[in-house]
Parts: sequence; C-alpha cells; structure tokens
Amino acid sequence: MAAETVTDILASTKERMKKSVDSTRHDFTSLRTGRANPALLDRVVVNYYGAPTPLKQLASIGAPEPRLLTVTPFDKSAMKEIEKGISDADLGFNPANDGVMIRLPVPDLTEDRRKDMVKLARKMAEDGRIAVRNIRRDAISDIEKGDATEDEARRAEAEVQKVTDEHVALIDAALKSKEAEVMEV
Repeated sequence: MAAETVTDILASTKERMKKSVDSTRHDFTSLRTGRANPALLDRVVVNYYGAPTPLKQLASIGAPEPRLLTVTPFDKSAMKEIEKGISDADLGFNPANDGVMIRLPVPDLTEDRRKDMVKLARKMAEDGRIAVRNIRRDAISDIEKGDATEDEARRAEAEVQKVTDEHVALIDAALKSKEAEVMEV
C-alpha cells in the first residue's frame, strides 16, 4: 500500500511538472521575435458586447508574410473593438483596417526591445521554475504525510528531486532557444 501511494505521488508530480513546462513553452510563443506569428496575439482581449473575449474567438488570425499578420473578424461590426483591443495590448503593432480585415505589419525589433523581450522571457522561465519547485514541495510534503517507511520516503524524495531537476533543465533549454530566437537579427 505504501509503495503504491508513493508511486501515485510520483506519477502525479511528473504530470503536473510536465504541464508547468508546457505552460512556460506556450508563454514563450506569445513573445515577439522578428517574425510574424499568430501566437503573438494570444494575449489580446477584446471588449465584445461588454464581455472581455479573447481575440482568437472573434477572428481568424493569419501570417501570410514573414512581416505581416492579418486579422479577419467573423463579425464585421466588431472591427473597431478588435482594433482597440490590439492597440490596448501594447504589442507595438499599428493596426491598418481596410474594412474587411486588419493588417498588422510586424516592425523590426530594436536592440533595446530585443533585450526587453529577453528579460521578459527570463521572467517567464523563472515563473515556470518556481511552479516546478512548488510542485516538488507539495510532493515531498505528501510523501512525508504518507505511511511510507523512512527508506521509501528518502528514495521517493530523491526521485522527486531528480524529476524536478529534469523539468527545470527543460525550461532552461526552452529559454536558451527563445533567447537565441529573439536576439537573432
């Protein structure tokens, strides 16, 4: 029984840590690099008939060229609100509305803006690491509360630490990759 609960705790811990790493990687996609990527608009929220609504629920977003994003609203009457939402998101885009779609030219990043993006990526990575460490803390607490023997508990805690180190390394690798992508001219 005791080994089974420790096994369950380890399985749950691995799953939760994997989700934290995936969440951090997803956060990285919303960071601007030099290229147009529809994920840049993931954080845009539009006031649609009085309700805050994610942009991707109101329009299709495309990247027909490396330096251009297009936003085609499903409801043309929401065009002004979508434009306002994009402007309010402070992403550095200057929306151009032609009545059918909104074009967003993606300007080149300045050196200062690139450095700001790297700082933001590092903060996102640190938030991911903190989440993984909190999961480790919870798992060790659960192991100590369980009815495992002292030796089983020590082995399980060592396993949790090993899993934690692996997931932190995955976040660090994703950060390194994102930093290189942002600093690429």
